[in-house]
Amino acid sequence: MKFIHAADIHLDSALHGLERYDGAPVQEIRSATRQAFDNLIKLAIDEAVAFVLLAGDLYDGDWKDYNTGLYFVERMGQLRNAGIRVFIVAGNHDADSQITRNLRLPDNIKLFSTNKPECVVLDDLNVSICGQGFASRAVTEDISQGYPQADPQFLNIALLHTCLDGKPGHEPYAPCSVDGLRSKGYQYWALGHIHKREVISQDPWIVFPGNIQGRHIREQGPKGCTLVTVIDREITEVEHRDLDVMRWALCELDISSCESVDDIYDQVRMELQSTSQEAEGRPLAVRLVLQGSCPAHSILYADREHWVQEYRALATGLGGAGIWLEKVLIKTQNSVSLDQALNRDDALSGLLRAIHNVEIDASVLSGVEGDLSALRQKLPFELFNGDEPLDLTSPELLEEIKELLVNRLLSTEQE
Repeated sequence: MKFIHAADIHLDSALHGLERYDGAPVQEIRSATRQAFDNLIKLAIDEAVAFVLLAGDLYDGDWKDYNTGLYFVERMGQLRNAGIRVFIVAGNHDADSQITRNLRLPDNIKLFSTNKPECVVLDDLNVSICGQGFASRAVTEDISQGYPQADPQFLNIALLHTCLDGKPGHEPYAPCSVDGLRSKGYQYWALGHIHKREVISQDPWIVFPGNIQGRHIREQGPKGCTLVTVIDREITEVEHRDLDVMRWALCELDISSCESVDDIYDQVRMELQSTSQEAEGRPLAVRLVLQGSCPAHSILYADREHWVQEYRALATGLGGAGIWLEKVLIKTQNSVSLDQALNRDDALSGLLRAIHNVEIDASVLSGVEGDLSALRQKLPFELFNGDEPLDLTSPELLEEIKELLVNRLLSTEQE
């Protein structure tokens, strides 16, 4: 017998950070979670599993319309036709309090109560499955304590949407302990809520399968579900299966050995090609980070926008399934000591010293208020509104301008 354990489907959730770029596969981005879920359905049918466990956050909050529900019901019908049962607990995103629309589910679906734990016995398989869903978005008590003790006559499985003992970046919902789960005597705990795959324990099996499709740069690498094989009520194999249709990757490059911008370009190209191969034909969203000390630092920093677009053009020109740079961060340092440049006795060093040593205080700014006001009127309105409005008098901005001027002068000298 086999079964599939999946969680955090987040049907119809958007992928963040790509749609605004020209050439990005907008339709693939918008339908990525559905395509990944289709892969889950296909895997279940191909492997002839007995049942599928969905451990919370099937949805991404309330449906925008009934299309999400209609899609899910149709896919559950495919499993029903294949004789596959499905067991579901609600998570924080699809709690009773979050979903206002609903459709009647096919009779192969069991949606567990949100009031208390309940168990379903599959006599034909000698399996008992227990679970409890979220009644509200924020469940902060340990609901695992209410799960009944395992029945020694069966293979005992439990579904639970939980942060376990706490995970960075995730809300502390339904906290519990590994010892507390072990004490219940279940052979397999099918957990959800944490989007990174992790096998917490093998005796008993306590597993987070991760989500089935990465949605932003913090959800990198392969995403999918867990396929479990059982022989004579004993779990004999637990394996990850990829389901994602787009993949996210972080490429951090130390370019300290690069002597020129051409060397950096070549290193970026090789890294992107290698990362693309690891994605096995999937479209790829990459955050590129350049770091280290190198002679080309000043050239990169002096015209960052140009180099960002150079690397974006490089990525899109590599062909294959497609690579899109979600963000390019230049965090390099100059290998040429600024102190040495400042201490030389020439005209350029004198100009560098003048810029580097300038101190801008309130009295200086008050003398250029008219110029700043005129500049503000020429800049786009959006720069001064939104989450991070531009402040022309902020110390951080002024220091960045000084840094930019210094590096442009240094890059001119290197050229």
